[in-house]
Amino acid sequence: MGSNLGELLLKEKLLNTEQLKSVEEYQKQNDVAMGSAIISLGLVSEEEMAQALSRQLGYPYINLDQFEVYPDVISLIPFEIAQKYLIMPIHRIRSFLTLAMVDPTDLDVIEDVRFRTGLSIQPVIASESGILNAIEKYYGSSDSIKVKQIVDEIEQAEDTSVNIIEEEDEDYDIEELTKSTEEAPIITLVNTVFIDSIKKGASDIHFEPYEKVFRVRYRLDGTLYEMMNLAMKFKNPVVSRVKILSNMDIAEKRLPQDGRIKIRVKLENGNKKEVDMRVSSVPTIFGEKIVVRILDKGMLKLDLTKLGFEKKPLDVFQNSINSPWGIILVTGPTGSGKTNTLYSAISNLNSTDTNIMTAEDPVEFYLEGINQVNINEKIGLRFSTILRNFLRQDPDIMLVGEMRDFDTVDVAIKAALTGHLVFSTVHTNDAASTITRLVNMDVEPFLIADSVRLIVAQRLVRRLCKSCREEHKLTPDALEDIGFSSADAKKVKVYKPKGCPSCNNTGYKGRTALFEVLEVTEDIKEMILSKAQSKQIKKKGMKQGMLTLRQSGLEKIKKGITSVEEVLRVTVKDKEVK
Repeated sequence: MGSNLGELLLKEKLLNTEQLKSVEEYQKQNDVAMGSAIISLGLVSEEEMAQALSRQLGYPYINLDQFEVYPDVISLIPFEIAQKYLIMPIHRIRSFLTLAMVDPTDLDVIEDVRFRTGLSIQPVIASESGILNAIEKYYGSSDSIKVKQIVDEIEQAEDTSVNIIEEEDEDYDIEELTKSTEEAPIITLVNTVFIDSIKKGASDIHFEPYEKVFRVRYRLDGTLYEMMNLAMKFKNPVVSRVKILSNMDIAEKRLPQDGRIKIRVKLENGNKKEVDMRVSSVPTIFGEKIVVRILDKGMLKLDLTKLGFEKKPLDVFQNSINSPWGIILVTGPTGSGKTNTLYSAISNLNSTDTNIMTAEDPVEFYLEGINQVNINEKIGLRFSTILRNFLRQDPDIMLVGEMRDFDTVDVAIKAALTGHLVFSTVHTNDAASTITRLVNMDVEPFLIADSVRLIVAQRLVRRLCKSCREEHKLTPDALEDIGFSSADAKKVKVYKPKGCPSCNNTGYKGRTALFEVLEVTEDIKEMILSKAQSKQIKKKGMKQGMLTLRQSGLEKIKKGITSVEEVLRVTVKDKEVK
């Protein structure tokens, strides 16, 4: 028995005898299924092969994207078998299993699945990419499968070696709790969650206890995705294991704690990478919630040209950061990429003849050649305090993690006015409202006008996956409504997400930034001195050529970088400039 795929394609005249020989040779050399060999050699498309098989064999051809498969059906066939044979269980009725296959002529596969499941097999035909997409969607990555297998093994064990402490107990047996975290299954579970999240490119891991379930979520490209729901018996051992790794006090469950973990991960290509993790623990009504921030230096972009700036704003930004003195502010909500922009700027300026010092809360990435200091409020090491001490260290450039109060802003302004270049962040909605924020912090307008050179507002949007993005049909009226000119609305081509294995079926892969770059020109200085409203300053900036956050987003929609939904999610429509 075996596959008759080659003979069927010969009958359909999609292959000739010479091509079939080359396929068989490729098959032997690469140890792949015949269908995969034919597609890899580019002799027949997936669609042509599927339609030909459907005609010859009478089996229906299906689009797997249109099917929802239930977990009890998925569990009938292990991940390794589905991946090996390129098959996907679709539906079960009594003793019959509908099985999507690339090559339903392979009787050995059908017999193997029948033997494993004890069910009669009803083949249907699907494309190879469709089956791979479905396997990724329903089974997940190999690391995710490994986590599931570990959990299943612990759940099924009759005598689990994990010691559980009930939530009601006020007195915790620390010795027993520590022992439970050192059991092999718990160690493997936590390690595999860490490795899986890093390989997926997650920025955060959330371990969240609720009344009846212990949930694990990853933040991928700015969006949280639920990865697994664990039984409550995992809560205390897993949380305690993470706390031990990050040097927290596992006996203290009533107060928030912070810690760090440094791990080395072996990648699929054999290379190893070191990753820092910042860990935060907060007590909730159902137990401690742990959030692990993954600080992967490999994900840090220090090339200014790759952050997402349009050409003119980038020129303005580069000119400003090369100024000998002044304040440059980056503004936006938490998680908008401000740290990356600041690190890129000071890395661009880093040289042996320049003394750069930073005060951060906390230091996220260590940059060679730059003096970085962790703020520690508990011992009185505040931004304003360390800034004053920086001035005694002969600095050329200073970075202040955040301007939170008048004292910090006051020292920064004095530093800028005495010949230093100062970088910092403020939490405001756009560039112009940053000036209002400084005035509200009791800073005199003339000091703002004299010291601030540039204000950059930014937001992060997800990049569309290039492998699967598809055209989004929107009317010109709809495009005009979000900000496109009438001329652009008639000709612009926009895209939307679809989902494929390359992007974890999200339709998005990676992120880019939208930038609003407000240069403090002489006209803007006069408006600051006259205490103009932020909306008036914004209008003046737009007249001078400033791209707003929405306009920056529209440029990226035009280029097919992101979707309309992403830009609408993080920006507001601009009012017309008169």
